[in-house]
Amino acid sequence: MSGDIKITSRYGDGDYLSKNEDWHVEDSPWKASQIHKIIHRNNLKVQTICEVGCGAGEILNQLSLKDDYKNIEFFGYEISDDAFELCSKRETDNIHFFKEDLLEVQKKYDAVLCIDVFEHVENYMGFVRSLREKGEYKIFHIPLDLSVLSLIRGSLIHHRNTVGHLHHFTPDTAVATLIDCGYEIIDTMYTTHFADQLTKTWKAQMLKLPRKILYKISPKLMSTLIGGSSLMILAK
Repeated sequence: MSGDIKITSRYGDGDYLSKNEDWHVEDSPWKASQIHKIIHRNNLKVQTICEVGCGAGEILNQLSLKDDYKNIEFFGYEISDDAFELCSKRETDNIHFFKEDLLEVQKKYDAVLCIDVFEHVENYMGFVRSLREKGEYKIFHIPLDLSVLSLIRGSLIHHRNTVGHLHHFTPDTAVATLIDCGYEIIDTMYTTHFADQLTKTWKAQMLKLPRKILYKISPKLMSTLIGGSSLMILAK
């Protein structure tokens, strides 16, 4: 099997699902709260929210449960058979899921969510560039995998093999990618999964205190040296 076929097939042949059984559902309440935070602090007024690569659909479900989103219509697009089987079970009167490629659909929404997605896409800049026309506002959540510690530990290949990250970013390269693709950056904020969620391994537990200390000094410094955060970006 050639490398490119293996990369694109892992999301539909059971390989990704076997390594990520619930398609990261456990992180969805936290991710939804971060999305709400950047929407609220920028006072966005939207009636439709779309998510590209919606996975199990739990992020949209969690947003729909918040009082501020009761009158909003949600739309999720997913091209993976495995993921669509999961998200379709979460469809409600105001949450709609489609097994389609959003980039090939002639629709535009008030806000498009791209949450931990384009690091999985082979031609990620082409994908990001094409996404611009799908919504007035775009909200990206980008893992900041690339750090001094990740290079020392060799953990990037682990991210590639387990969660399918083909591309790795620092805060500067994440922002530069969007600017190079024609986006106007409205707001950025770091998200701190290490501080907000339970640590799952003893290694993560050991790094929790130094991450907290470095984060207070500089989120960018922490991300550059030892990692542990992601970047949420609101763009037009």
